[in-house]
Amino acid sequence: MLVRMTTSNAVRDPLIDHLLTSENAALVVIDYRPTQLAAVTSMDRALLVDNVVSVARLAKAFELPVVLSTVNVANGQEPTLPELKTALSASAEIDRTQMNAWEDAAFRNAVEETGRQKLIMTALWTEICLAFPSLDAMREGFEIYPVVDAVGGTSPDAHRAGLERIVQAGAQPVSWVSLAGELQRDWARADTVGDVVDIVVTTRLLATT
Repeated sequence: MLVRMTTSNAVRDPLIDHLLTSENAALVVIDYRPTQLAAVTSMDRALLVDNVVSVARLAKAFELPVVLSTVNVANGQEPTLPELKTALSASAEIDRTQMNAWEDAAFRNAVEETGRQKLIMTALWTEICLAFPSLDAMREGFEIYPVVDAVGGTSPDAHRAGLERIVQAGAQPVSWVSLAGELQRDWARADTVGDVVDIVVTTRLLATT
């Protein structure tokens, strides 16, 4: 006998849910450029790219607002990694000169205009481009969720120190797979099931078995 899956409880209000939802969160992506990536030594760089692209695909599937920023592209630095920019094709790049994106008015305004207080944070490098704006945003009342396996630092110690610094200030670390589960939450939410299965299971977790 086939049993149709149904939600067992009423859906919690997604705007005030203490967990991440498609209605209360935004994705922030900072400085995923070839030069930044080349200096990452805290994890395998190809895996890091796969992970952040998966995060971007999840943001698209759940229709999250996205703030995408680069640094110094106007002065000759490379733009966002092509595979990530493809996944975020609808998001304009906010270029800046500051190491700390929060000190750039256009970036800060873009974050505020999302209307979301929960920020899913990804950046290269962990110890600078993730840590600095995360610390500033938390001081202004935002909740920060760094995706720990989609960010990287210039050394394992630098990556770990950057994460520990923001966690001590109140950030709540997540992995890219746990992010998918937190946004989906219930297999009866059929609109996004196909995307989640493809992004997490088909394309990634079972692709190498």
